[in-house]
Amino acid sequence: MSDKICPLGLEQLEALTERFPTPFHLYDEKGIRENARRLKAAFAWNPGFKEYFAVKAAPNPFLMKILKQEGFGSDCSSYGELLLSEKVGVVGEDIIFTSNDTPAYEYAKAKELGAIINLDDISHIQYLEDEVGLPELVCCRYNPGPLKAGNAIIGHPEEAKYGFTREQLFEGYRILRDKGIRRFGLHTMVASNELDVTYFLETAQMLFDLVGELSSKLGIGFEFVNLGGGIGIPYKPEDQAVDLSALGEGVRKLYEERIIGKGIHPLDIRMECGRMVTGPFGYLVSRVLHKKKTYKQYVGLDACMANLMRPGMYGAYHHITVAGKEDAPCELVCDVTGSLCENNDKFAIDRAIPPVDVGDLVVIHDAGAHGHSMGFNYNAKLRSAELLLREDGEVVQIRRAETVEDYFATLDFEGLQSFEA
Repeated sequence: MSDKICPLGLEQLEALTERFPTPFHLYDEKGIRENARRLKAAFAWNPGFKEYFAVKAAPNPFLMKILKQEGFGSDCSSYGELLLSEKVGVVGEDIIFTSNDTPAYEYAKAKELGAIINLDDISHIQYLEDEVGLPELVCCRYNPGPLKAGNAIIGHPEEAKYGFTREQLFEGYRILRDKGIRRFGLHTMVASNELDVTYFLETAQMLFDLVGELSSKLGIGFEFVNLGGGIGIPYKPEDQAVDLSALGEGVRKLYEERIIGKGIHPLDIRMECGRMVTGPFGYLVSRVLHKKKTYKQYVGLDACMANLMRPGMYGAYHHITVAGKEDAPCELVCDVTGSLCENNDKFAIDRAIPPVDVGDLVVIHDAGAHGHSMGFNYNAKLRSAELLLREDGEVVQIRRAETVEDYFATLDFEGLQSFEA
């Protein structure tokens, strides 16, 4: 079971709304730091362990700075994410650049920063060499295809657009070896929001065995294995969080057996978690705007799918509590909706919540990853502010809410005046 408790109560939230109108995203610094330390402690047995925070999950420099202070690097997948990492002082091999369909200028920026480049396709070897030159350290992303199951979010590996096949992987590393590359890493990522520890242990075993085969057949050595991310969080109260200690210990046993036990050069263990790092410590705070009763009952919020896309995108569950009514019986079965002109703009369908009044504050939990970052401007909706609850109890704004002027900033109204149909 997982507790769904907002770190601020009704009075504190109401006071906060006097400074920052709803909706807004709120992050808990203390929770994020403690969680980061739990992950590091689970892999402390590996001296070179490194977690690269998946920037796409929560691309805010304040959050990234917190994680940098905790020893995390950055997992980047675009030029903008590389720039964000650079601005918070995460550079060099503290960045791993994992992208696909990558333009040359993004590879150039990654190389300029000294990032580890993780190639997505065998054809990218020549493309990278021709466009920006090969770096001294190269990693390749493995797609095991039907050898390993995926899940609903990332899809079946054999249908995913990511990575090398097994045959391509051997050929790719041979090509890189023959081009003079001497430093190598290996990576995979085949699931997202997975709660079964066994899944990650199977992934580690697969990669450890693959390192042994590649090393033996090609005469190359590997510096690290990146197990990817994908560790899920308990979105539902009845869900059980991944036991990080059990995960770390399970990987350690496999490492001792399949790397050290087989005389393979010691490896650094790397990961690129995003969701599990910040996800449980972010909250979307919104206010009840309307109540409606037709064929069923609806509770309409001043937030919408533009603030949190996951429920509308693929039916993801996010727990919802009503501030000040956390212990009230859940007697109202309703759809909790936003105001977009799309019928899938729903945070919950047929959800039992306490009876609400117009004006009540609603907290949508586990919105600290892939929440604000997936926002958009459809229906000319404006993206909300992001706030950070500091460890000392102070709440600071770490991203202001968008304005209409922001929305209009890229439109050419001057050109419109001279436009003739």
